[in-house]
Amino acid sequence: MEALLASIRITVATMAICVAGYATAVWAVGQAITPETAEGSLITAPDGTVVGSRQIAQAFTQPKYFWPRPSAVDYDAAGAGGSNKSPTSPDLTARAQEIIARYGATAENPLPPELATASGAGLDPHISEHAALYQTPRVAEARGLSQVQVETLIRDHAFASGGFLATSRMVNVLELNLALDRQGS
Repeated sequence: MEALLASIRITVATMAICVAGYATAVWAVGQAITPETAEGSLITAPDGTVVGSRQIAQAFTQPKYFWPRPSAVDYDAAGAGGSNKSPTSPDLTARAQEIIARYGATAENPLPPELATASGAGLDPHISEHAALYQTPRVAEARGLSQVQVETLIRDHAFASGGFLATSRMVNVLELNLALDRQGS
């Protein structure tokens, strides 16, 4: 019986150190080094309400907004993951054809591939500058803005991912849509 009690005490102590202690240490280091990302990179409205995260995509379907990459998990961060469908899957082909039709893409104006295919986790918050520019006519028309105004906004929010070796520029969809909303159009 004495050995059982000792084993239980060791188990509880080990769990306290390895689970609670380690989690607390990782959280504290995150708070000290990068407090914003440790808290989820949340974006708040002027009234303090959380509107989203810089790190997780959200579904936008209204024509006045830029649309993110499709998500195989319906933008649910609790279930991040790909579709696990083969490139020859009829379901995947049907979904891609539906997306291509929604964008109104043609052979003369092909859809950037990233707008028809989900990212690996299904939560990628960024699209390329090219994919954002592709959506400019729809967004500009829906908001009553000139395409030049929308293109300027895209270029103002584009950044080089990957540092100085980057060959393309990316745009955070949520931040770009919030910038459009701030313009009041």
